[in-house]
Amino acid sequence: MSRFVGVDWSSGSWLAVAFDTDGFDHAAVFEEVGELWYRYEELADRILIDVPIGLIEEGSGGRTCDELAREVLGPRSASVFTPPVREATRKRRYPAAKRVNERKADRGISKQAFAISDSIAAVDDLLRNVPEARETFVESHPEVCFRAFAGEPLQYSKKTAAGYAERMRTLAGYEADAPPVVQSVAESTGGEEIAVDDVLDAVVLAYTARPGSGRLQSLPPEPPLDAKGLPMQIVYRSDDALGAQ
Repeated sequence: MSRFVGVDWSSGSWLAVAFDTDGFDHAAVFEEVGELWYRYEELADRILIDVPIGLIEEGSGGRTCDELAREVLGPRSASVFTPPVREATRKRRYPAAKRVNERKADRGISKQAFAISDSIAAVDDLLRNVPEARETFVESHPEVCFRAFAGEPLQYSKKTAAGYAERMRTLAGYEADAPPVVQSVAESTGGEEIAVDDVLDAVVLAYTARPGSGRLQSLPPEPPLDAKGLPMQIVYRSDDALGAQ
């Protein structure tokens, strides 16, 4: 049976939430994205992952998908960071990555962006080296998915109690079974250092990946390709397109 998977990077691990056509199937934690791909390469129709796919090589212009995502998120726009240029994601130390980005893109790198550079580079290497993975992995963003399900911008940070409640209401409004799914996923991560908000993120990505209410759409609708042929897009599920594209 086909699987539809949402994947979130959490504290150095990858949290995967998988649905089949009947509903929630399982959750699993992986240390490497290659292990995740090995698990799902024969099973998954679609894997939505909260990691930038499609990177800028150089130039001061950012990715259009990030700019559009900030526009539709309103109060939560700061949750969308600008990824480093491709070369900078390979640097192990922040000062070196910052220098490369300044030289190639005329801007620095946020600490948040550098903190997940290893994960960006790992996904980039996988997709560049395994053609089959390109057909399965798609970039998404949990806040954009929540925005699409809610029908309006969310008001509170996911790190706050109000933000947790807001996102749980949004999931329950989209799918009545979502609250017990969140509980099942959280329970399955016992012994792993997975944050509660990362559980919510992986769940909303999985619901977006799974066929359901609304169509799978993209910011922008016709995504450009990067220098390696990878699309620069953020997908979400909605009947109506978000924003004025």
